[in-house]
Amino acid sequence: MSTLEQSAFRGNDRLTLGMVMGVLTFWLFAQSVLNIVPAIQQSLAIPLPSLNLAISLTTLFSGCFIVVAGGIADKLGRVRMTYAGFALSIVGCLCIIFAQSMPLFALGRVLQGLSGACIMPATLSLIKTSYEGKDRQRALSFWSVGSWGGSGLCSLAGGAVATWLGWRWIFIFSIVAALIGMLLIRGTPESKAEPGERQPFDFSGLIAFVMALVTLNLVITKGGTFGWLSPVTLGLAAICLFSAALFFRIEIIKKQHGFIDFSLFRNKAYSGAVLSNFLLNAVAGTLMIASVYVQRHRDFTAFQAGMLTIGYLIAVLAMIRVGEKLLQKAGARKPMLWGTRLGAVGVMMMTFTFLPDSSYVVAVLAGYVLLGLGLGCYATPSTDTAIANAPADKIGVASGIYKMASSLGGAFGVAISASVYAALLPQGGSVAATAGLLVNVAFCLLSMAAVVLMVPRK
Repeated sequence: MSTLEQSAFRGNDRLTLGMVMGVLTFWLFAQSVLNIVPAIQQSLAIPLPSLNLAISLTTLFSGCFIVVAGGIADKLGRVRMTYAGFALSIVGCLCIIFAQSMPLFALGRVLQGLSGACIMPATLSLIKTSYEGKDRQRALSFWSVGSWGGSGLCSLAGGAVATWLGWRWIFIFSIVAALIGMLLIRGTPESKAEPGERQPFDFSGLIAFVMALVTLNLVITKGGTFGWLSPVTLGLAAICLFSAALFFRIEIIKKQHGFIDFSLFRNKAYSGAVLSNFLLNAVAGTLMIASVYVQRHRDFTAFQAGMLTIGYLIAVLAMIRVGEKLLQKAGARKPMLWGTRLGAVGVMMMTFTFLPDSSYVVAVLAGYVLLGLGLGCYATPSTDTAIANAPADKIGVASGIYKMASSLGGAFGVAISASVYAALLPQGGSVAATAGLLVNVAFCLLSMAAVVLMVPRK
């Protein structure tokens, strides 16, 4: 497509739906495993610490490479990168469908993470370049429906499919969704950043960054298995610290040529949106802990555990458009604060594991509704704050960093919550679940603090 065709193109509902399907292939299908841990563990005979590691690989690798993919999308084309994400999703799903043991299952999870790394920043950049004004905010709302709503639908849909068809069917449906998304975005003019001076890619910084995050994740998820003071754990911790120090040294030396452009963080509003987004996405651990607890210690099926989240799904989908209207009337700060507060109260209600079954079900249902209202209220104002405060020539990288925060927040939130749960499991399922959920309450409160300190009132 010519530059004229690209600049004249205006996004339509077909493109919006195609991008939503792309987001769903990650948040809905890749993350649905949070509700089917017992079924996968029984089917593949993977120890719980190893399964927790495999589950976190998707969001971990998405977070590691999402900024790189955003930069590549700016240079090679955002539509082309979205297609690449769909293709990786299909291959990753096939690996998981045919997996009989840990290696192929883990490979599929890694590929799904790379798929998300391609799709997330590329589609956000397409929204920036293909829509304007209220149309952009509307497209962002529907994009958020796929993202935040997908995270809500994953437990419900994943539990139902796993209970009635078998957990592998989740990933068959994911392949179908990816194919539909590819058809919907077909014919969209390619979108690229204006060509500039070609810079060498920061491979050394990327390698140090990945090493730091992977070893940190291993320490969190496997430290209890290895022994917290064992040579293996201490060695991994040392590699993590060395890699992190090396990464910051490389990025300071390279400055503008690093794969993470730290100059973006000079904008306080952008920094606040990214940090609060990281912390609020860490609350993804709630979905896993609450689901595993009721299945293992209250004898719920995966479908019944998923049904507990139906209020979350409805609330987050309904509230996202409300969050858009609040953004237009009150600015971003207020709805972001309301969202984090509601999330904290909602997760706190799920910590009441001392209640009998019927009362606890009511508490969890109400907690999920409040969590959904909070996330829905937060989603569009936070995303709009991030991309509206990014320079036009760096929107792909800026979007990538924002979504990196989402993915890494989810990865480490799940890993930390699961590790706390596993560590305290000998003390009883209720104690372990309460502690794991309290970790997520803390994430909500820290996210609220980031908004208070960094996002401007106007």
